[in-house]
Amino acid sequence: MNFYKYQGTGNDFVMIDNRSNVFDKTNIQLVQQLCNRKFGIGADGLILIENHSEFDFEMIYFNADGSKSFCGNGSRCAVAFAKYLGIIESQAYFLSTDGEHEAWINKNGEVSLKMHDVENIEKGADYYFIDTGSPHYIIQTDNLQTLNVKEQGAAIRYNERFENEGTNVNFVEQKNGKTTLRTYERGVEDETLSCGTGVTAVALSIADQQQLGASKIEIQTQGGLLKVAFKRDAAKFTDIWLI
Repeated sequence: MNFYKYQGTGNDFVMIDNRSNVFDKTNIQLVQQLCNRKFGIGADGLILIENHSEFDFEMIYFNADGSKSFCGNGSRCAVAFAKYLGIIESQAYFLSTDGEHEAWINKNGEVSLKMHDVENIEKGADYYFIDTGSPHYIIQTDNLQTLNVKEQGAAIRYNERFENEGTNVNFVEQKNGKTTLRTYERGVEDETLSCGTGVTAVALSIADQQQLGASKIEIQTQGGLLKVAFKRDAAKFTDIWLI
């Protein structure tokens, strides 16, 4: 069995072409072993590319612990991998855990991924909670660089509300017109260098907070810069693109 290693702003994945069913999707222990950074290949997640009769391909995504979810950066890597495999050229329509997605890849290999519309935004006194295909809890902070993301993220991820299903936890700092983000990811149970669905959720929280209309917001992660473009109709965000 051949595998490939891809990364999107430091969010890294083991990629497998599973169009011939070479990988047993029920073998969760193997997923965990391959993603293990000490005894395996090492990755935040594992991605299978499979055939689908109605789409260019289907993306099966596993977190490092073997749980399934949607992954924004993983989807961007899946599109790049599909182009490498000759499945697509510049445009892709594919199926993922949260449903169908559209994506484009330019001549420089940059992938733009269309996310699902978002309407339900929970705003608390000191937090936002937004589902962008994966659930995200968002907190503003003034000490992002010294923050213990793993410790504080786990405290929220395993609290009474989220213990069963889990949540990703995002710590955001806005300073001098720049937005910086660090994310604790469920399924990895640690900080990752970047999280695409987290970046998307944070961008929408900023838009809600500042009452922005159609915009493009740049967010700096530990692994690099990502952009989120969107339109807005009252409380509903549409035409959301992760770039």
